[in-house]
Amino acid sequence: MERVLARYGRIDAIHNNAGIATPSKPLHETSDEEWDALFHINLKSVLHTTRHGIDALRKSKGCILNTSSLVGVIGQEIHAAYTATKGGMNTLTKSMALDYAKDGIRVNAVCPAGTWTPMLRTWAAEQPDPAGVSQYLDEIHPLGYCPEGDVIADACVFLISSKARFITGHIMHVSGGAEIGYRRNT
Repeated sequence: MERVLARYGRIDAIHNNAGIATPSKPLHETSDEEWDALFHINLKSVLHTTRHGIDALRKSKGCILNTSSLVGVIGQEIHAAYTATKGGMNTLTKSMALDYAKDGIRVNAVCPAGTWTPMLRTWAAEQPDPAGVSQYLDEIHPLGYCPEGDVIADACVFLISSKARFITGHIMHVSGGAEIGYRRNT
């Protein structure tokens, strides 16, 4: 934060986008170390960026954007620890929005479903049937395909822009409709 402030003189937005998705296993098979790593990176990192950036955001009346996941809303088989971090991200976003509204700071989250990223490709390789994952991910999106990350980036740009100036505490699904029901071609 100090380097950003020294170079640009202000911080208008913080995007908490760091995250890991592994391990992909049921809760009882998740080690304490795996659990701690997921929570440290996926949630505790938000504590640190907020703690160190809040004063600058108060001055700029900026915003915070958190990256969550649709599975934090709907759950997911063999992915309990990850889904817990993303469910926590959703409620954390809402609490932060309430805490910082008085300072003119908006806080929102973007909530993707399947999106081809390096992290999703790693997760896919860990699944019992890695070859079937691509077809599965296409089928769960009613729009018919699993997109690349640019669709999420577009939503993020909107949420940090002045066009979203009256939006706070919102968990924006960018999911191709996956939350309204998994679609399977049979």
